[in-house]
Amino acid sequence: MLDVIVIFKALADETRYHLVKMLLGHDYCVGALAKKLGISESAVSQHLKILRQAGLVKGDKRGYFTHYSVERGLLKEAATELNKLADLARMNSECPKLTGANRSYCRKEEKPNG
Repeated sequence: MLDVIVIFKALADETRYHLVKMLLGHDYCVGALAKKLGISESAVSQHLKILRQAGLVKGDKRGYFTHYSVERGLLKEAATELNKLADLARMNSECPKLTGANRSYCRKEEKPNG
């Protein structure tokens, strides 16, 4: 089952977002990613770990190095879910546009008799 929250949390970090963008264009090993991003290899490894746990990237062992690539299908599924969210109709169309102190609630409050 697609866990969009885990995926979006993984992509919410700017460095991980840039890693995914880079990996969409080319497969890279940790050393190359670190050099391109200007951060340490251990930092890249930690970010890749989170992206792997979310299912967004996979590693392919090539000799001494592991080259990483994006799981495009999963990324597309997450994008589809985000599009579905954006297309949802408003659940409560009679809710007035709220301003000021009234922003915290949307339903009409019943006034007590008295």
